[in-house]
Amino acid sequence: MHQDKPILGVALMLGFCVMAPVGDAVAKLLGESVPLAQVVMIRFAVQAVVLVPFVWGSQRVWRMRGRVWLLTVLRTVLHMAGIAAMFTALKYLPLADAVAIAFVMPFFMLMLGKYILHEEVGPRRLSACIVGFLGTLLVVQPSFATVGWPALLPVAVAVIFSLFMLVTRQIAKETDPIGLQAVSGVLAVLIVVPLLAAGPATHLAPLQMIRPDSFDWTLLLGIGLLGTAAHLLMTWSLRYAPAATLAPMQYLEIPFATLLGLVIFGELPNPLAGVGIVIIMGAGLYVVLRERASARDLAAATAPSAAP
Repeated sequence: MHQDKPILGVALMLGFCVMAPVGDAVAKLLGESVPLAQVVMIRFAVQAVVLVPFVWGSQRVWRMRGRVWLLTVLRTVLHMAGIAAMFTALKYLPLADAVAIAFVMPFFMLMLGKYILHEEVGPRRLSACIVGFLGTLLVVQPSFATVGWPALLPVAVAVIFSLFMLVTRQIAKETDPIGLQAVSGVLAVLIVVPLLAAGPATHLAPLQMIRPDSFDWTLLLGIGLLGTAAHLLMTWSLRYAPAATLAPMQYLEIPFATLLGLVIFGELPNPLAGVGIVIIMGAGLYVVLRERASARDLAAATAPSAAP
């Protein structure tokens, strides 16, 4: 049992908020030089190489069966699909725009919770979802006018990762988080390798393999290490601080992504997209704060009353 250490938890989450957009920036740099399936394979292969020895040495629980195993396979496929969609989006969109559009995910999660898990969602949070989605349209519109359908890929990322989180919630209490990540890394490699083997016969560009040069290898290893480290930091942050404390911090990814886009790629969101980003952040933070208030009210309502 870990004692709450909010400052440490916040520091770890801050590390995640920096590493995640840095990983996206590296993926954007690689977008034109290395085929997509090869990038995804190396991303998860590094995750497996880093975590499997750690899980084995620490004797963590990693064996799975039945329902948990099937949901872990589904979770891995969703994780791969979400990363592939995001990496593809980054080939066409400014970094900040792609990250901001993907932050429509909390609104999709709220809808999934309402209609699939039958969770209670009040009218104010539903209104915030509508406002946040309108903000997303403001970011998508100028990109859609420029690049067409790829501007919708971050919305697909949000849908996929909403389902990913929904599946994760179903098995979170039955698995060790680091063991789960290690198993997912191995599964992802086992899924991608046959696709790459079939690549030459399909003539599909994303399924081809190339021999990366030394610079590309550095970026590929960087993607794997950044992705693995970012998820570990998020996992560990939740051990030391409540989720309600840490959730609003995730929106720091958007300004970090904006800064990286400016420094590395010379990109800035246009004024319309900038307004949309502010709306997304505001609506998302409102949803997070309402979730925290609802959880606090529920805890107060279910707590045993004090003796007279």
